[in-house]
Amino acid sequence: MSFSALITGGTGSFGQTMLRHLLDNGYARIRIFSRDEEKQHTLRSRIADERLEFIIGDVRDRAAVDRAMQGMDFVFHAAALKQVPSCEFFPIEAVRTNVLGSQNVIDAAVDSGVRKCVLLSTDKAVLPINAMGMTKGLMEKLVAAKARETVSPQTVFSVVRYGNVMGSRGSVIPLFIDLLLKGRPLTVTDPEMTRFLLPLPQTVELVEHAFHNAEQGDIFIRKAPASNMGILAEAMRQLFRSDVEIRTIGERHGEKLYETLATAAELARAEDMGDYYRIPVDTRSLNYAAFFQEGHREVGENDDYHSHNTSQLDLEQTKELLLTLPIIQEGLREAGIGAAA
Repeated sequence: MSFSALITGGTGSFGQTMLRHLLDNGYARIRIFSRDEEKQHTLRSRIADERLEFIIGDVRDRAAVDRAMQGMDFVFHAAALKQVPSCEFFPIEAVRTNVLGSQNVIDAAVDSGVRKCVLLSTDKAVLPINAMGMTKGLMEKLVAAKARETVSPQTVFSVVRYGNVMGSRGSVIPLFIDLLLKGRPLTVTDPEMTRFLLPLPQTVELVEHAFHNAEQGDIFIRKAPASNMGILAEAMRQLFRSDVEIRTIGERHGEKLYETLATAAELARAEDMGDYYRIPVDTRSLNYAAFFQEGHREVGENDDYHSHNTSQLDLEQTKELLLTLPIIQEGLREAGIGAAA
């Protein structure tokens, strides 16, 4: 396979998983673009493969993005500021990376003749209440705008939207493992708070599905189960055979009781593809009368699709899912507990 691919933010949790997937599928060149030289050095040392190329740069810098994009067939755009609290305190930084940086990627992909570009979004972009979600929502709007202005696309843009990635860097599961290994209380914001749960390999499957099925401007979501934080904490405690306290600390800046993957309006025009929903771009023209005088009815009987009304995992199901994660297996070994915990 002579294809080449660029992964922005390629040293992150998703980027590394996608990288291994592309290597396993015989890509001829894979370029990692990120701004952290230490993480690049670590990744380069761990995966010594002549097909890999590493470029230091920031998506905020259009010239750097242009250089990284040259000669690439496909782009997977994962670079972002993702932590809700940091984006709340420094929202302009989230705008510069998640919005302006994404526009740089979109424009550079077109100018470089990239064939397909998949951009990663989040459930927090739907009905957003925090800066991280708002900027990711704007990124989705940039893709929709590009899709509406592109009649004969040389570059096909699509978006994947997913919830919490289990075990990703900075998420709650690595935090819980660290607390359990130190014998410290597990801290939960609200035991009734629900979140979608998606293992990293399924995020790659979602991206692959978008990659092979997308029409211009499509958004894809993967149907996923959810669990509340009380059950997740108790499942972790039982797996690690711990009796530490589960302590409720209250919601942090910009948090919701539940997250939404698709609104009722989106579901009304979505295609159900089994494990996935395909949400086509809103193709209404720039005839403003359609917005201000005529309107457009598209909300039917559907409810939003969110982490309170998706399938809910009970304690045993949550434990079973957790045991599929390499980070859990590693934590159990460190704790001296066999994999059959």
